[in-house]
Amino acid sequence: MSKRVKPRLYKGTRDFLPEQMVKRQFVIEKIRRTFECFGFEPLETPSLELWETLAGKYGEEADRLTYRFVDRGGREVGLRYDLTVPLSRVVALYPQIPKPFKRYQIQPVWRADKPQKGRFREFYQCDVDIVGSPSVLADAEIIAVLYASLSALGFQKYRIRINSRKILAGIAQVSGAGRENELAMCRAIDKLDKIGLEGVRRELQEIPLEAKVVEAILAILDVTGNNEQRLEAVAKALKNSEIGSQGVNEMRDLFTYLQTYEIPEQHLQFDLYLSRGLDYYTGPIFETVVDEPKIGSITGGGRYDNLIGLFTGQPQPATGSSIGLERIVTVMEELGMFPPNLKTPVQVLVTVFDADTLHYSIQIANLLRRQGLHVDLYTGKSGLRGQIGLANDKGIPLVIIAGPDEMKARAANLKNMIEGTQETVPQEQLSERVKVLLQAIQKV
Repeated sequence: MSKRVKPRLYKGTRDFLPEQMVKRQFVIEKIRRTFECFGFEPLETPSLELWETLAGKYGEEADRLTYRFVDRGGREVGLRYDLTVPLSRVVALYPQIPKPFKRYQIQPVWRADKPQKGRFREFYQCDVDIVGSPSVLADAEIIAVLYASLSALGFQKYRIRINSRKILAGIAQVSGAGRENELAMCRAIDKLDKIGLEGVRRELQEIPLEAKVVEAILAILDVTGNNEQRLEAVAKALKNSEIGSQGVNEMRDLFTYLQTYEIPEQHLQFDLYLSRGLDYYTGPIFETVVDEPKIGSITGGGRYDNLIGLFTGQPQPATGSSIGLERIVTVMEELGMFPPNLKTPVQVLVTVFDADTLHYSIQIANLLRRQGLHVDLYTGKSGLRGQIGLANDKGIPLVIIAGPDEMKARAANLKNMIEGTQETVPQEQLSERVKVLLQAIQKV
């Protein structure tokens, strides 16, 4: 006999038991429907990519966090770090795809990161992107679908932070940091929430940047007022920077579009400290944070006009965002946002009274299933009390009991586990009565 193996999980990964999966599927379905409502089409790509596809697309830190190995054929392979680079490969590999290409993708990604609250080594991303449109309207469409998705899930207290890599490039230019230090400056600014303002100052000094350059950067970042006032202040600061002024004008257009989409202003924040850590962003960038709990961003993305060109040799305009499923579920659980009866997809348990009534129970289960109801036919060895106990433990709202008397009368006892009531229903009326009770339970 082989040695017994102790069952363990790889650190940073998780099993999702049925009650957890029901919640995850609830969220995914809400997001998927919203994406499709906005005209996005589904895409799926392999978990494994050639290392040459992934390498150098994200930046040094991301390359370090990408799972990488050599397969049996001696090929360097990596687990995908995100869904954006695989999308870029797809667009390059299938140039016949009509543009603009509006795609969504809901799949797992992997990162060799240090696990902590809201951060895992394997997690799902719900991505939505538009490829082939240079217009800021495409960025507005992405932000609008994020807003609609969060609204569909019931989120109320959150902010979509918005900035532009072109504005940050302008800040690097007018402050004296220079283009050569632009990415390092962005990475330092992006750590504000983790290390605070003084920590950002130290990071900028360690690039290294002169003290006067650091203070010039921080002075521009430290603008106050509402979105319009902050944008105008930045416009004045960057008036001598062509790329910075271009970023400002794009932000003006973007916020005008978002107003037309009727997104409430309290959900939109022009935030100069937002820079997004990945190297491939080229224009508007955005991420969403909730007021409580403090868990980091729940969405993140932006424009990446040069990434696809690394595969095709020519720039291809693209913009998109990712919704982090894990953090969305965590926040919804902590805030009690899930429907109270969301425990199992099973709507009805059909019990088996004894061997003589077994075939009648099968017939009832088939009848209900043909009506599109989610029905579990009991296949174990417990008696009726144990079967009802099972339904209670699993949160199944309705139980059907069909003994010899019910079989003879071509009827069944229908037990409402939520209300604690029971009634006898003729077989031909059973499916309709079940549907009525389920509708009433969903309103509770």
